Amino acid sequence: MDEQAVVVEKLVKIYGRSSIGVDNLSFTVNSREIYALVGPNGSGKTTTLRIISTLLKPTSGSVYVYGVNVVREPLRVRSMINYLPEEAGAYRDLTGLDFMKFMLSLRFSGRELDKAVEEAATIADLGNYLRKPVRTYSKGMKRILAVSTVLASKPKLLILDEPTTGLDVERSLYVRDMIRKYNNQYGITVLLSSHNMLEVEYLSHRVGVLYKGKLIAEGTPEELKKSAGAVNLEEVFMKLKKEGGVVK
Repeated sequence: MDEQAVVVEKLVKIYGRSSIGVDNLSFTVNSREIYALVGPNGSGKTTTLRIISTLLKPTSGSVYVYGVNVVREPLRVRSMINYLPEEAGAYRDLTGLDFMKFMLSLRFSGRELDKAVEEAATIADLGNYLRKPVRTYSKGMKRILAVSTVLASKPKLLILDEPTTGLDVERSLYVRDMIRKYNNQYGITVLLSSHNMLEVEYLSHRVGVLYKGKLIAEGTPEELKKSAGAVNLEEVFMKLKKEGGVVK
């Protein structure tokens, strides 16, 4: 299991009596891979990411991060990962720089902390805004602040839920390039979810397509397009949904 960053086995999450968030889901993410989960709202993407991140307990099934069970040893798992939710909050009264220092101090100290903060500030490229309170930031600025901080933390596994939400085209392209850079340069494994199929095609080595909590297709973007006879991943999903087929 050392070569696999994430192993999800027969994962089930049931909310209440009739709402199934994840339905017998199994997939693996290889070390140093960028793996994307895609699907419509309510397909189970965020639920799956939250379970892997130790923030939510499954109803049944198991999840391992680098061989460590997320339910039995959540603290060990948290030491290896960083998770960016779709709506990542920031402390409104802190400056951007103080937010970076606080978040990165959970992983680093001393000179290592100083270097990580400097790196995050460079990634964010917010200039003098870093010395202003976060409450004065736009939604896009808050997002780049959060993204730059999790990248600079350099976890073994980086979990990103809609990483470019709220960003304009230029900033979105920049963030995607930074994700690829940190994956290539530092070997950071990335598990992400996104509704932006262009983003998924650009970033991902492999893609898992979820529908109603089930994995209905998996493969490289090119494999999925070829199997479905589609020109893009949006077409892939629509054809799979219509035909109810499974492609692996």
